[in-house]
Amino acid sequence: MKTNVGLWIDHRRAVIVSLNKQVETTTRIISDMEKHVRYSGAAEEDSAEDQRDRRFAGHLQKYYDKVVSSIHDADAILILGPGEAKLELKSRLENESLGGHVVGIE
Repeated sequence: MKTNVGLWIDHRRAVIVSLNKQVETTTRIISDMEKHVRYSGAAEEDSAEDQRDRRFAGHLQKYYDKVVSSIHDADAILILGPGEAKLELKSRLENESLGGHVVGIE
């Protein structure tokens, strides 16, 4: 039984559409994350901005954990979306030995 997944993702939400034996399932995962803004200029060591960056990165990892657990059984994964999230997820899937299941990124 082959499962195909189409996944639209950004840093705020993921929409996962799975097709298995002509049955379509749609799942939405919300990250509950504010937009990440990086300011330029001189920064002090361990500044408040650095702390926000670490919290953002930690929150992203938990979000990607949820997404990966939702698609770990997929035989073929197509990743869609704007920005960096799709590439970050692809890297995460490669680390989880699921990179071979990714058939495309748009």
